[in-house]
Amino acid sequence: MAEKLLEMVGIQKYFPGVHALNDCRFELNFGEVHALVGENGAGKSTLMKVLTGIYRRDGGTIKYKGQEVDLHSPSEAQQIGIGIIHQELNLMPHLTVAQNIYIGREPMKGIFVDQKKANRDAKELMQSLGLEIDPCVRVRDLSVAQQQMVEIAKALSFHTELLVMDEPSAALTEKEIQELFRFIRQLKARGHGIIYISHRLDELPQITDRITVMRDGQYVSTVNTKDVTKEEIISMMVGRTIYEKPKEKSEVPEGAPVVLEVKNLNAVNVKNVSFQLRKGEILGFAGLMGAGRTETVRAMFGADPKTSGEIFLNGQKAVIRNPMDAVRHGIGYLSEDRKAFGLALGLSVKDNSVMANIEEFSGPLFMKDRLIEKTAKEYAEKLAIKTPSIAQRVQNLSGGNQQKVVLAKWLICNCDILIFDEPTRGIDVGAKNEIYHLMRELTKEGKSIIMISSEMPELLRMSDRLVVMFEGRVTGEMDISEATQEKIMTMATLANE
Repeated sequence: MAEKLLEMVGIQKYFPGVHALNDCRFELNFGEVHALVGENGAGKSTLMKVLTGIYRRDGGTIKYKGQEVDLHSPSEAQQIGIGIIHQELNLMPHLTVAQNIYIGREPMKGIFVDQKKANRDAKELMQSLGLEIDPCVRVRDLSVAQQQMVEIAKALSFHTELLVMDEPSAALTEKEIQELFRFIRQLKARGHGIIYISHRLDELPQITDRITVMRDGQYVSTVNTKDVTKEEIISMMVGRTIYEKPKEKSEVPEGAPVVLEVKNLNAVNVKNVSFQLRKGEILGFAGLMGAGRTETVRAMFGADPKTSGEIFLNGQKAVIRNPMDAVRHGIGYLSEDRKAFGLALGLSVKDNSVMANIEEFSGPLFMKDRLIEKTAKEYAEKLAIKTPSIAQRVQNLSGGNQQKVVLAKWLICNCDILIFDEPTRGIDVGAKNEIYHLMRELTKEGKSIIMISSEMPELLRMSDRLVVMFEGRVTGEMDISEATQEKIMTMATLANE
């Protein structure tokens, strides 16, 4: 057996007006987990689409198990043992595990599907992979982590030897991530080669053997994971040094007024939550997945019903029954799922920017097109949104630039209180730094921010004060000068009880 499972050399890819991949290379050994990292737009996805037959390469060679291959479609890649697990899971929730695994190639008994055999085969597959998942359970009844395992099992059912994993841990809890890593190590021990794409650089030392860095459609370097620091990887990715020092003290001016006060808020998975937000403050919300942080801000914003509780804005009681009420009171919400709740992906940057304040841009008979154009351009420039024009569809922008469009939408509404729910999820380190800079600039202008994040370094870097939640209730509050990862985790897990 050849040591090298995959060798890509001199890969070129052109799109109209864009040299997307320029002399790129990548290799993978049997029994290796090899990370592929880079900023959004670095060319990682394009390179993987070339590998899996979605795109035709315009130059270079691909060797798989020592043989040169020319793949024309994902099904051709699948047939020779190359599979990919996308960040957005590709399962049908209303079907069972077995039905999802064998869809389109079901075992037949005459003219009928032999569901019993499909269930048996799926059970054997799960057992062979050490997974305790009932093949008869509907996918919608599984956790996200279990659904991901089903997706991986489905890929391996095609006798896959090379598996591409695109952001596999993005939606998982810490416990689920460790379970995923256990499974990856098991696949590695069996000789499978795994290409691991992730923005979460802290994960790489735990699971990868080597790291390949791309920047601007070009290969930068391949390094052994054990020989490189996180700071060195970031520097290779962005071509400059980015420091991630924790904030040592609050930057909120002394005596800053309270702009928002929530008292005894109760809703689904929210139990008697109270907190205050000051002018110019970034108030971080910490806690494990399921702690009730998102449920708290959604109830406060009127997106979900609250059963009781009071909200005060600048000392005055506010009635917020729905998101429109919240927007009228100057509150904007950047959802953790910007694609589902923050953007109309098929519309332009211009249309998305003004949609939350459409009344201001509506005339008696026609839309105020010139004003819309001027305002959208102004905010695209102010937020440095990288787009060919404001007529570009939002779905064609990188994750970081999509997040900036959502921010533009709320700034155009002149919101003084902004809720950032997982503001940098799925965003590369360079774009993260830009979002952090924008958040700091907003607080200097007198805006106030509530920030929910599952990334501890992000909370410690950006927050002036922290609220910690566990199972729907507040378990602690502290100034950033007192905050440590240990203190936050103790409160987030109630480890001191």
